[in-house]
Amino acid sequence: MAPRGITANVIAPGFIADTGFTGAWPEERIAAIVAETPMGRAGTPADIAGAVLWLVSAAGSFVTGALIPVNGGWRIG
Repeated sequence: MAPRGITANVIAPGFIADTGFTGAWPEERIAAIVAETPMGRAGTPADIAGAVLWLVSAAGSFVTGALIPVNGGWRIG
């Protein structure tokens, strides 16, 4: 699809706090994840939105086939 100007990328989020999935997690579990995250905080929906905005902007127009981790340095597994 790239010859037609269509890009295909993936955003791989780390721990994103206060979502429908993570909002009910116990504070101890959240604290353990944050302690393992080099940036020292949980991600936010705005962090993911920033990556999406970059990919769909002119600044990201030459990026295709990329997996973009938005995880504050935290690795799952």
